[in-house]
Amino acid sequence: MATSLSRDLRERVIWAVESGQSCRAAAKRFGVAASTAIKWVSRWRSEGHAVSRPRGGDRHSHRMEALAEEILGLVEQTPDITLAEMKACKLADGRDRVVRHGHGPERSLQTGIGPVAVSRVKLRDRGATSGADQIRFTSAILPLWARRTKSLDALLPALYLRGISTGDFQEVLSALLGKEAPGLSPAVISRLTAEWSGEYERWQKRDLSARRYVYVWADGVYLQARMEDSAECMLVLIGATPEGRKELMGFQVGVRESTQSWRELLVDLKARGLAIAPELAIGDGALGFWKAMDEVFPSTRHSAAGCTRPATS
Repeated sequence: MATSLSRDLRERVIWAVESGQSCRAAAKRFGVAASTAIKWVSRWRSEGHAVSRPRGGDRHSHRMEALAEEILGLVEQTPDITLAEMKACKLADGRDRVVRHGHGPERSLQTGIGPVAVSRVKLRDRGATSGADQIRFTSAILPLWARRTKSLDALLPALYLRGISTGDFQEVLSALLGKEAPGLSPAVISRLTAEWSGEYERWQKRDLSARRYVYVWADGVYLQARMEDSAECMLVLIGATPEGRKELMGFQVGVRESTQSWRELLVDLKARGLAIAPELAIGDGALGFWKAMDEVFPSTRHSAAGCTRPATS
């Protein structure tokens, strides 16, 4: 919402017009729009003043104003509130409870256009009597310990999977992030790969007892990202929920597309709670998957990839 222009400025424009200048000349003299000057003069001549009218709120039905106390009460009871909502919290003497309290130390944030110097705004709760009562604010745009933007964080694992080694990230990204790509040293990348491995392990152990998949797509993807002598096969399963949403069910490195490798993946999903068999499985001509499917989920029907009608098992 735009801020109202000062009362002093309004009076100066009106005085200039009443002294003989045109509205356009007065507007140009004081740096306001001609339409604004005309509106102020018109209000002065019809109402005797040019004070700004109230802004915001429900100026027509006044239903919001009637519920003001109830709404503010709900805001104060909500632990996760926005900065604007914090502004509504007042002390007993009417002062703002949450106020700005300077800035944190400046730091460099890596972005897609290079490093950007930023500092977080600090807030102080003047009404808290203990740590439990203190209102805390955490920026969603600039998290407390962020050193890179989310888009850059998503780019790093993609580059790693493409075969960029830990020691080459700085050289590869120097053109994008500046000289030597600060914050992406081999030690940092090694720490990030350890974090990615931990996230992957937690994802691989997640509980599936509440999940149900109606359709399952299976495929084996052969990767040779790091130029090994023999390419490994990544077994991938994608499922569709009854609501029509596709999800990655699981994947693991297998020995070609053997029955044993597919069986291990399917048995692991079932052991983690996937009790209801999918209605239909779609795959290519690899016989290993179909044999494993018959052993683990015998009631699931088969369909070759590209077929519009499911084939019987």
